[in-house]
Amino acid sequence: MDNLTDLKAILQSKRANIYYLEYCRVMQKDGRVLYLSEAKKEYQYWNIPIANTTCLLLGTGTSITQAAMRMLAQAGVLVGFSGSGATPLLMANEIEWFTPQSEYRPTEYVQGWMQFWFDDAKLLETAKRFQIARIAFIQKVWSKDRELKLEGFDVGDSELESLFSTILTNIPNAYNVGKLLQLEADFTKKLYKYAAKKTNQIGFTREHKSADLANDFLN
Repeated sequence: MDNLTDLKAILQSKRANIYYLEYCRVMQKDGRVLYLSEAKKEYQYWNIPIANTTCLLLGTGTSITQAAMRMLAQAGVLVGFSGSGATPLLMANEIEWFTPQSEYRPTEYVQGWMQFWFDDAKLLETAKRFQIARIAFIQKVWSKDRELKLEGFDVGDSELESLFSTILTNIPNAYNVGKLLQLEADFTKKLYKYAAKKTNQIGFTREHKSADLANDFLN
């Protein structure tokens, strides 16, 4: 298991190498994966850094040993077969990918990402950051969207400025998630009211199953 963990230490999205090989033999030797190419008078071995490789594509004239496939699977390397020049058709089929069955990853990654979930104080702080980011996004979009401007939406409007200022002041003072959700609901209702007024929507009611244009747009 230690070897398996070491070989998968680099995440797939961070790996640097993709290999395409022709006319060679891929094998395992001395705990490494190598490919052997034949020169006129000698054999040449070349190392494949499997821990930093995303995929290995084998073209014409290649072969691979079972031991090499085992190590590639342990490192999470995709292995595929193609025709000459890496043409992605083989016998009228797409490239056949052999995906390693083991998807084991060390648990410390998810533990590091999700540790705030089990801490009420950190969870509340994260929720507050999401709310502040959401408000900043609304301000950014409403200040640039041409169609909204044509309808009279203006982030410089005193009514909107007061609304944004109030919610941004109240969010840091929310003492639990329930209070934060209440602030979000009040803020959202006031935004709907402002939007309804600007678009002359008389008697507007937010309904997720309604078929009118305003609710369709919000959905």
